[in-house]
Amino acid sequence: MLEQRLEKIEIKLSFQEDLVEELNKAVYQQQQKIERLEVMCQSLAQHVQSLSAARNEEGMPTNERPPHY
Repeated sequence: MLEQRLEKIEIKLSFQEDLVEELNKAVYQQQQKIERLEVMCQSLAQHVQSLSAARNEEGMPTNERPPHY
């Protein structure tokens, strides 16, 4: 009886170890993706700022309505 309980506990522990391993991999992959997205967002923000600065240097008003209005 005690041996069967011990065997069940060992089986459950083995499954839990596998699950923890899978969860760690998933968290690692998500962190990598978050870091890539942060770099992409920073790049896009810099691009938008440079476009805005270029537009201001050309003397174009920032809130002017297009001619068809």
